[in-house]
This record gives sequence, structure tokens and C-alpha cells, in this order.
Amino acid sequence: MNSRIGLGLVIALLLSMLSFSVDANTDRHFSAEDIFALEYANDVQVSPDGKRVIYVRHSNDIMTDSTRRSLWMIDLSTGEHIPLFSDEYSYSSPRWAPDNNRVAFVSNRSGSQQVHVHWIDEHTSARVTDVRRGVSNVTWSPNGQWLAFSMEVPAGATEFVRSVHRPNRPDGAQWADTPVVIERAYYQQDGRGILESAYRHLFIVPAGGGSERQLTSGDYNHGGELAWTPDSENIVFSANRRDDWEFQTLEANLYQVNIDSKELTALTDQPGRQYHPVFSPDGRYLAFLHGHNERVGYRNAKLQVMDWRNKQVTELLSDLDRSVESPDWLNNNTLVFQYADRGKLKLARISVRGGRHTDLLDSVGTGSNGRPYLGGMFSSSQNGVVAFTHGTAYRMGEVGVWQGNNHRVLTKLSDTLLSQRDLGEVHEFTYRSSHDEQEIHGWYITPPNFDPDKQYPLLIEIHGGPHLAYGPYFAAELQRYAAEGYIVFYNNYRGSTSYGEDFALLLQYNYSSPYDFADHMSGIDALIDKGFVDANNLFITGGSAGGIATAYAIGLTDRFNAAVATNPVVNWVSKVLTADSYLSQIPNQFPGLPWEAHEHYWQRSPLSLMDNVTTPTLIFTGEEDRRTPISDTEQLYQALQLVNVESAMVRVPGAFHGVSSRPSRMIAKVEYALAWFKRYHKDADEQ
Repeated sequence: MNSRIGLGLVIALLLSMLSFSVDANTDRHFSAEDIFALEYANDVQVSPDGKRVIYVRHSNDIMTDSTRRSLWMIDLSTGEHIPLFSDEYSYSSPRWAPDNNRVAFVSNRSGSQQVHVHWIDEHTSARVTDVRRGVSNVTWSPNGQWLAFSMEVPAGATEFVRSVHRPNRPDGAQWADTPVVIERAYYQQDGRGILESAYRHLFIVPAGGGSERQLTSGDYNHGGELAWTPDSENIVFSANRRDDWEFQTLEANLYQVNIDSKELTALTDQPGRQYHPVFSPDGRYLAFLHGHNERVGYRNAKLQVMDWRNKQVTELLSDLDRSVESPDWLNNNTLVFQYADRGKLKLARISVRGGRHTDLLDSVGTGSNGRPYLGGMFSSSQNGVVAFTHGTAYRMGEVGVWQGNNHRVLTKLSDTLLSQRDLGEVHEFTYRSSHDEQEIHGWYITPPNFDPDKQYPLLIEIHGGPHLAYGPYFAAELQRYAAEGYIVFYNNYRGSTSYGEDFALLLQYNYSSPYDFADHMSGIDALIDKGFVDANNLFITGGSAGGIATAYAIGLTDRFNAAVATNPVVNWVSKVLTADSYLSQIPNQFPGLPWEAHEHYWQRSPLSLMDNVTTPTLIFTGEEDRRTPISDTEQLYQALQLVNVESAMVRVPGAFHGVSSRPSRMIAKVEYALAWFKRYHKDADEQ
């Protein structure tokens, strides 16, 4: 199979449908082409006075095979919904100024990614930075005079590189490219490739424009969420400034830097990571998150509050066995935060004085990934208004607002399309794993026009991580499978988040293993028992950790007609020694280094089961993947060929680990899988 030609044909097919419109499509089933028509909201930001919301509107462009990001605004009193910027440029990170009239954002509208400020009432904008690298964490000072941000600064040549003799190149000579020298422990990153040696530092720039000023120094990374002190004289941030920081991935403390003197002061010295600082409106409290430094694969993030007057730290929600995310303030004494619980992302509040938390809603989501991962965000005003991304099993992220114990949804971005589609129905269920009777939480999607008296082929789709979670959220990829007549089963197997630390750690040193395999197969058997699954037509797929589980499963059973493994790992020794995640993965997910615990690595590797494999298998991986490198895909493909198992390798040019990040790639991922499964579907006379 020539994957380059295959992907080209998919894109050519899509481009031939430029006249596509919702009304022209008479088939009410969700189609591959529909993916280009999906839209969703993200980065919703409520103004400090709680009167307006600005958000980033994501929509796909069939001509450029990309996602457009525009800025839109909603007036909460009138419901007026208008575009601020909706053109050929890209917009991100909108942030309200304290005066409720200015909005800072990042855009390439001036030729490169720069910070801009827009004056709402005056309908005018200006660029305020002139930097050469991408900025992050743009944050207004409380007095509205400054914008802080973080940005990478090149480290410069090392002593070794400076010592290398380099002959002068004659004018006009055609020499090979200069060799790339790597001396850093962390030298590559999925999505970016080989990294130039650089360190992230904090900067400020006048809100009216001017020269940026660097505040931090040293060979360390500084950044994350930035919190200005109420007097606008200092910025609090998170950093790991230990000498061996590259190897201490679970450590970081809070610091503050003075914007005039650049004096640096350590605020915390706890073991583990302290991060995401945010001041109460009156400046009395500093809330932040803390994660312990035990060498395990998963840990809950805990909510802590520092009394700014005496720097005493108190932990809130100590008995909440869930991970706290994105704390912010509803008022001077109440925090709002989100947390994942049993496959749903919830919004909750807690008094700074402690006690139990109160859930506000459980519909935070975006549905932007193509699969039903938990994901979403919120922002809060200083008078109790919260804007959030609202997601359901049948709609992608919309703009929602919570106020006075009620919430409402303000947009219907994909309704024009999805209201004219018969989507698969999402059903929730629980069952017991045959391994140890552990309860497993799952969902299944029935095809449009489902008839419970008939039998349908079943497809299990396994999530990545493994310390992530699926939930009842819109999933374009899974709806495509359902539209083609499959019962689509997905679950939160042991190791998944949103069920507490103990459940997440049930896969400690056992991912993948017969344990999570039992979780998957028990769910399949539970669905077969319902009577509407054709037990002779079972299929399996998954990406990343799900791709690993897929590759492992076909070494333990021949019950599946066919398998599609996306971004799999099949040899843990080679994976951790080639991937970008080795510094954190080896010490936290394995009992030793590869040469110290080689047998353990091998037993967890799907290649160790290759003698048992008979299932026809397709492998789908980005050629630039640095999280689960394509070298593992190549090992699996060649091993399958050596044992004479029908197989195909689809290599996606230019794609990183997020192999379906562009619309045509998401379509290709699903359509190649559907074509592969169709080849091995058994008709009634074959069973």
C-alpha cells in the first residue's frame, strides 16, 4: 500500500467537493466530508465586569486543510454575537484588560506571531510586541499598564561548539549544512522536532507598545500561568531552578520577580511541583496547585492557598480523590475550579475557609479531538460570572455562562450541520472485569436507525494515555464508525483518570498487560450478552496507549477479525530510548533503566507475543512522531511480515503524534480503518 498516494487521493477527493453544502447532502448519516464543516468554541474569556465574553472560534478550511481561529464576542445582556476578527489570519489567547475595554491577543496578522491589543469601544487595534519567537501566557497587570508573557531565549553556543575549528567557506561555495550538535538531556519534542537549545524566560512590555524587557535569567525554564501581585510590581510564576532540573521532572517551586529590580524570591520549597498561581481579587490569598514527587505514573493535583500576609499555606479539598484543575476566584473568598469525575469534566466551587466543595455543572467540554476525551476550560469574572466551554455527546464545544446557580448555552456553532444528521446514540454502562471483578465504566454508540432485534459488528476504540479518560462527549471519529453500521464501544479501563489515584495506579508497571486486556474483553462480552452484537464480527483499534493495547491484544486473542493500531509502541526498550518522553517515563512508569530491568520491559512489549499473532493488522502513524516514534511502527510491520500476518503500514508524511490534527488526516485515519475492517467483515454465509 502506497500511503503517500493514498493520502493524496483522500485530499484530492475532498478538494473535488468544493461545492459541498449541508443542504446538498441528502444522506443524514455523519460523513467524512462533514468533518470539514464542524466548528467549536475554545478559550472563552469573560470580561472582569461579567458583561461580555470573547472566545476563539475554530472552523475548518477545506481549501487549506487547516483550522481557522477567529475571535468573536458576545454581549451577555443583549445576546449580540459579533466577530472581532474573522479573516485569513490566526488568533489566539484573548485576555481582557482590567478596564473591560481592551483585549490582548496573539496573532500573525502583522506577518509573525505577535501580541496585539484591541480597543473594543474605539474599534481599533495595535501591535505591541516585535519579538522573534512565539509568546505564551500573556497576562495583564492589575493597573492595566503592562503585559507579561514568557518566551524562549536561545542559549548560544556551548564551550565545546566554540572550540571546533571551522575553515572559512569561500564565496559562492556550496557546502553541506552545518552539523547539529546536541548536548542537552531534553533535546526533542513531539510537534517541534529537534529543539534549538533555549530557555523560557519572563518578559513585560508596555500595554501601549514599546520594547520588551526580560525579567528572568539563567539556564532554566520559567513560565506557566503568571500571576501579578495586586500592586503590579511583581509577577509570581513556577520554575524548576535546580542544577539537575532536566532530570527532576516532578519538581518546581513558585517564585516572584520584581519588574524593576528583577530580584527573584522563592515562595515555596515543598517537594514536588507547585504551579498555576492565581491571586484573589483583593490580593489576600494566592491559590495554586501542588503535585507530589513520588515516582509513580499518576498523581492527583491538590489545591493549596497561601495567605499572602504571612505566607502560610493551607491545603483545601484534602479528601477529594480527584485532580484539581485551573483554579480561579469567584470573589475574594471563593474559588472555582474544574475536575474530572467518572468521565465528566465538572465545574465546582470551594470556600477559602475550607469545607466541602459544591458542584456547579458537569458539562464542560469541547469535543475538539475527534475522540471523546475529557477537555474544556472556563474563566471567571470578579463578580461571580463564569464562562465555559459546554460540550455534550451530540455537540462540540459551545460558549456557556454560569451565573447565580444557573447556566445557559449562548452559541450553536455546528447546529446547521448536526441538526441535519442522524447521529449514533451514546449509551452508558458499567461491568466487571474478568481479571479481578473491578468495576469498569464504559459507553457504546449504536448506529443511526438502530434495531435492537438485529446484530451489528462491534468495534472497540481504546483511549491513549493511559492516564487519560473518555466520556459522553461528541467524537467525530467514533460517529463516523457508527454511521457505517458499527456498535462502537469505548471505556475507561484501569489506569484511566477521573476515578481516583488508586484506580489510575492499577496499571503501575503494567501498561499494557493482561489486566487492561481483561477490562476490554469483559466489556465486549457484556455487550454480546445484550443480544445486538454479532460475535463473529469484532474489530479493535486505538491510538497511542490505545495503539499499544491493540497491538498487545492481538497477541493474546484471535477473536478480532482485524485490528488498526495507531501510533503504537511494541518495544519498550527502543521506545524509551528514542522518544521525547524518556526523562519522565522511565523513572515513573518502570522499575529501573532498560538495561537494569530488561525482562520487565520485554514482557510489557507487544513484540514478545508476536508468535501468537494471526489478526490482520493495519498500522497508522505520523512519520514525524516523537512520542511513539515510527521506528516502533516499522518494527511491528516487519514482525507481522515475518510471521506472515496480513498487514499494512500507513505512514502520514509530516504528521506528529497528533496524527489526526488536520481535517484531512482525521478523515484519512478513519477511512483507512473502515476500509481495512471491511476487508475482514464476515457475511452470514462465512460464519
